[in-house]
Amino acid sequence: MGMTDVLIVGAGPTGLVLACDLARRGAAVRVVDRSPAPPRTSRAKGPNPRSLEILDDLGVAEEVLAAGSAPLPMLKYRDRRPVAEADPWADSAPSPDARYGRGWLIAQWRLEGILRDRLAGYDVRVEPGREVVGLAQGRNEDESGSGSGSGSGSGSDGDYRGHGAHGGHVDVTGVDGPAGRARYVVGCDGAHSSVRKLLGIPFEGTTAEDQVMVCGDVDLADGVLDRTRWHQWFDEDGAVMLCPIPGTRTGWWFQAGPERDGRGRPLAPTADGFRRLLAHHTALPGRALTRAELLSTYRVNVRMADRFRAGRVLLAGDAAHVHAIAGGLGMNTGIQDAFNLGWKLGLVLAGHADAELLDTYEEERLPVAARTLDLTSERLRATLEAIRRPGGGLDAAITPDTTGLGVGYRWSSLAAGDRAQEAGEPGPRAGDRAPDAPCADATTGERTRLHRVFAGPGTTVLGFGPGSAAVLRETANAYGGDAGVRVCRVYAAHEDRAGAEPGAVVDDAGHVAAAYGTEASGDPAAGTVVIVRPDHHVGVLAPADDARSVREYLRRLHGTGRSAERSPGMVDAAR
Repeated sequence: MGMTDVLIVGAGPTGLVLACDLARRGAAVRVVDRSPAPPRTSRAKGPNPRSLEILDDLGVAEEVLAAGSAPLPMLKYRDRRPVAEADPWADSAPSPDARYGRGWLIAQWRLEGILRDRLAGYDVRVEPGREVVGLAQGRNEDESGSGSGSGSGSGSDGDYRGHGAHGGHVDVTGVDGPAGRARYVVGCDGAHSSVRKLLGIPFEGTTAEDQVMVCGDVDLADGVLDRTRWHQWFDEDGAVMLCPIPGTRTGWWFQAGPERDGRGRPLAPTADGFRRLLAHHTALPGRALTRAELLSTYRVNVRMADRFRAGRVLLAGDAAHVHAIAGGLGMNTGIQDAFNLGWKLGLVLAGHADAELLDTYEEERLPVAARTLDLTSERLRATLEAIRRPGGGLDAAITPDTTGLGVGYRWSSLAAGDRAQEAGEPGPRAGDRAPDAPCADATTGERTRLHRVFAGPGTTVLGFGPGSAAVLRETANAYGGDAGVRVCRVYAAHEDRAGAEPGAVVDDAGHVAAAYGTEASGDPAAGTVVIVRPDHHVGVLAPADDARSVREYLRRLHGTGRSAERSPGMVDAAR
């Protein structure tokens, strides 16, 4: 089957986002999934604001918005009667620095279908019915040195680090025999990840056997329940929650406390059991539920892998971490893992960055996963507390933390050259999400926004103030022929923009300066340079005359640019 660049195991949202991101970078990618057909699961209820920004970057946000619906107000009942209504999103609106003020409701299988279609546009199709049962990491025969690993993910990380992208490989075995060879393998294969098990990476944590929920997709008779609300019945002896599935006429997501046997043990979900729960907690008759499928039992699992990388094999999404459902962060954390990893793999595979760049994936995402475990467990605790009182409901799980917009990596080794910022000074710090902001194209006057400027697989260098012109020019000269680095001069409304380069923008309403804390100082030569990574995080924030910080950072990610093409020997010298 030849060598592929990246073999992704698992075709859920995490694997598909990673595949789309790699495919648009020109990487050869394969996606295998053990299911014989795309699973129609009753799981995540949709992307949060940060995931919507990522889907927008991949070019599918409009489709996702069209296929789903805005989050719904929650109507809460006690003893079958409505007692309170809450709309946790009532006050959330788009702002200049964040286009998406709230998440979106969409069935996970619809989202996966949209991502599969996008992937097909790059001529990549999910290979169903392929289960991975063996991974062997090795080096190519022409490499010097010993240490070829074999067996199930054997060999320490150390054996495989520091070898360029084209050195080693992973041989993948499927149920029917060899399944191909890849430079890298990424396990996006869920909480029961076979990739993680093959690597022998522990999945430490707890499973709360008593915190159980039964779930499924159901049809209710037409008109028996208002489809503009998420209905939640919380009683002393259990609960039923029904949320309309967007894009369907009679489909609902059903979640409930399970029926229990005489000894208090939870019973497996069945359609008749759902009908009994419905009749017991709501004013609806059991027969109003006409169909139930995709039945599952959900237990609160809080677990995390102790590392996300073993040599040329990496873990992302539920394969790396699972947490309480509260706040809806499971799928979102996976999508954001994929967006962090995609550009790093892309730059290593292209030979621009050293393989050590992949270490920053775990360095950045493992602490985020750990914090998400804490956050969701706390939200679950708050929710369980809230529903004991009449009028309490799932809105207790929604906080500003659940938007994903505040997640950053200030601790990362990729957060460099931070200008000395006083506490409380406006603007992001190195490592933070780079804010969006409306602006105008400097040459055409067309409306645009910074996240449109950042969109696509490249790194963006923003220059503020006349003082930034020199470093932008130097960067354009070094990397101009390489689509991986682009420069963008941000003009203040009062600045003369005669001779503006294509791609420059005008901060006509001051939103960019407000978001980045770059309000003009009195010095006409002053300025600021901001490097924005391909995943919209700030890499460098430096004064415009600090060309060295910019040069070093770009070299770490993108090599030395055009100079490298002229003299191949320089690449090694620079590393």
